[in-house]
Amino acid sequence: MVSTKNIATSVILLIGSVLFFGLSGADIWVQSHFYNPLTHQWMVDSNDKVLKFIFYDGIKRLLIVIAVLFLIGLIIGWQKSWMKPYRRGFIIVILSSIFVPLIVGSLKAVTNMPCPKNIEIFGGAYPHTCVWEKYNTQTCHLEKQKCWPAGHASGGFALLALVFLFRSRKAKITAAATAMLIGWSMGSYKMLIGDHFLSHTVITMILAWLIILLIVRGVNKVTISAKT
Repeated sequence: MVSTKNIATSVILLIGSVLFFGLSGADIWVQSHFYNPLTHQWMVDSNDKVLKFIFYDGIKRLLIVIAVLFLIGLIIGWQKSWMKPYRRGFIIVILSSIFVPLIVGSLKAVTNMPCPKNIEIFGGAYPHTCVWEKYNTQTCHLEKQKCWPAGHASGGFALLALVFLFRSRKAKITAAATAMLIGWSMGSYKMLIGDHFLSHTVITMILAWLIILLIVRGVNKVTISAKT
């Protein structure tokens, strides 16, 4: 079961992370290690086709395939005896694979935050601002940006929902570790090519977990109502 305390803790962590990264210089300090100001190049070339396939196009397609397989499995096995213990978990995983990227993507569309490669410190045209700040009069005319939080990594962190599919502690830990590995691999790649700050990925990770907890609570309520 997901308690109100679990959800409240996630909300506090989310707010705390937004404030910490917004008020500190942690993002710039971390990102500066991936950028060469002399050559104006990032540690990893975004045009590298092999890395782009592995950490961007390829992994995105794989995550879509996984979600589709879960959906097909749920439909085919809905009335099967082997599915009954896992039905709730399958639903949570499928809903998480949909709503985590959808909500993160919707936030990106409205926050108007630039990528590292677009800010003045790293050769771009945009000032470095907090998510709650607006651009100054000199830059407010610039094209709207969509870089906060990290949308690409959201698909990886959505796999944290697998924790609610398995029953044994070992399997849950393995599922969580795998999801974190995939999510951070996707997020780190985007940091190394100048597309995201550390905070973008951290916020996405916490937000993904919060969304999953809310989905679990919703599914549990529906399940309990259906039994009564």
